[in-house]
Parts: sequence; C-alpha cells; structure tokens
Amino acid sequence: MSDEPTSGEPAAGGEPAKVDGLDLPALESYFAEHVPGFGGRLTAEVVAGGRSNLTYLLSDGRTRWVLRRPPLGGLTPSAHDMPREFRVVAALSGTDVPVARAVALGDPAVLGVPFTVVEYVDGLVIRALDELHALPEEQITRCAHGLVDVLARLHAIDPAEVGLAGFGRAEGYLARQVKRWHEQWQRVRTRELDDVDRLHERLVALCPAESGASIVHGDYRIDNTILDPADPGTVRAVVDWEMATLGDPLADLGLHLAYSHPAIALVLGGSAASSSPRLPGIDELTQRYAVASGRDLGDQRFYLGLGYFKIAIIAEGIYSRFRQGATVGTGFELAGQAVEPLIAAGLATLTSTASQETA
Repeated sequence: MSDEPTSGEPAAGGEPAKVDGLDLPALESYFAEHVPGFGGRLTAEVVAGGRSNLTYLLSDGRTRWVLRRPPLGGLTPSAHDMPREFRVVAALSGTDVPVARAVALGDPAVLGVPFTVVEYVDGLVIRALDELHALPEEQITRCAHGLVDVLARLHAIDPAEVGLAGFGRAEGYLARQVKRWHEQWQRVRTRELDDVDRLHERLVALCPAESGASIVHGDYRIDNTILDPADPGTVRAVVDWEMATLGDPLADLGLHLAYSHPAIALVLGGSAASSSPRLPGIDELTQRYAVASGRDLGDQRFYLGLGYFKIAIIAEGIYSRFRQGATVGTGFELAGQAVEPLIAAGLATLTSTASQETA
C-alpha cells in the first residue's frame, strides 16, 4: 500500500508506543482470543487516508491486518457504522467484487467503540496526482475503466444471494439521501452557506424515482481501492465500506464521477488522484458504465448534483472534526475550502437540468 504511516513501534523496554485511538495492550488481549495465529505483540501505524473512519495497519511481525474505528469525535453517526461495514465486506467475500477478508468485528469494550479487522491486502493505493501521473497514459485509462467495471459488477450482485436482502431500504433511497445529507449539514456546519439550502431545495424538486436497487458502496473513488502494481486496471480490493447500503446504483456512479472535481484535492488532503485531468472524462466513464452494466442511464445530472452535495457535506464534517481536534493525521484543515466550490458545481449541474425541463 502506497501510504506513509505514522509508526507505533514498541518503545524502549518493550512497551508498545501509544497510538491515538488505539489501546494496544487491550487489542493484544483481544487478538489472542479472537484472531487465530496471532503472535502475541502488536505494532500499529496510522494509515494515510481514512478521512472519515480512522485506519491503522497492525502487525505481530508475521501477519498484517487493517483495523478501522470511528473518529475520535464522531459528528455524523450514520457515517461510522462499523458493524455495517463489517457485514458487507464479509458478505462480498467470494463474489467477483474484490474485498479484504473479514477477520473480526471488535467488541466496543476493547477500544470504547466498535472496530473492524480485515486482512491486509498488498498492492498499490493511488492517492495523489504524482502517483497517478507516474503511470503510462494507457495504464491511467485502464485504471479508470477498471474502477468503473468493478462498480458495475458490484451493482449486478443480487443482495439476497449474499445475505444482504435486509441491508437497507432501496425504495425511497434518493429522497432519503437528500434529506439525510441536509440533516448532516445542520449537524456539522461551521458557518452559514445559503447555497447549501438552495442546492438541497433543487435536489428535492428534481428527485426522480429510483432507477433500480443494488448494493451501493457510497464513497467509491480511486483511493478507496487497492490496485495490482503490475496492472492498475486490476482492482485487488475495494475498501472503506462504511457508507454501503442498498440503493440506487446511479447515485453510486454519480458520486464516483463527482470525485473528479478539482476541489476534491482539498477534501482528500492534497493533489487528489481522482481529480486528474488525465483520467477519462465524465461522459466517457458514464458510457463505460452503461456498457458494463447494461443499464439505461437516462439523465445523469441529478445523480451528479447529489454527488457534489454529499461530498461537500462530507468535507464540512472533516473540517468540523479538525476544528474540534478530533482528527489523526494531516491535511484536514483544507477540507472546509472545498465546500463552496462543490456546492456551486451541484447548483450549476441542476440548473442546467431545470432549464432543459422548462424549455
């Protein structure tokens, strides 16, 4: 994984160093009971990324695992449902959607919050523009197409066949998303922005009936995948399933496409790979998904506008947690600057939709 973690190697005398958000002695006791083959001592590193839930790389010197837990100060409870994340990862094991093997859903008594443990998947995580641009042009295109193909495969899975029939209510999903993310804004906002309410009102007015029902990832982008270093068009694992549910697959696609906005670099703490102009454009990726999924996509602009709305509010939540001192890592202070341009992009997208409907 191409991250730069913060180490929690044992200090002098053999005692484990403290790592924010973890109690290593408590984890060692838990692993000894619940993780077969555990070697008895843990080291921990904070993994780059994980701007919602916190992500750590654990090792006993022989085996590596990834642990995820909610942020130190959770302001958006529905976005940090660890049992939900564990359930969908476990359900997708054995399907043609690649995921890390689920190891354990941790008892909240261990860390004070629920947490998940999955196997470590070795591979390439592309977060920054320079990492993406180091690839040949053909591999960049293959990577973008491979991501869309995996998303289409996810949406093709019958939830009931993998034990997820009750994972969410697909009917009314779009209206609930619009309502829920506006409520999240009320919870996390650090300032008044009238355009947020204007975009919310437009989304309410233009909300269509669901195009279908499928498992949706809810935050699908290039740096939420682990790629094959020899072939970045091959996805080894899709990660960060905390927002997964049953819903409209076109909303999942719209969000994925919205991550191409230049302001995403501020949300993700640097020059985000997903915003690269060298990736195929929205129209090409939409067509790729249409072919891979066999779906009639219709007018994608509502879904794209909803994607901008959702990312803007995620960005405000990240910034709000930073202001409270509840983040671990760097770059969080920039996220708040992304909110206004993303909301403006959503308004521009939906204004064109409304203009066509009244023409």
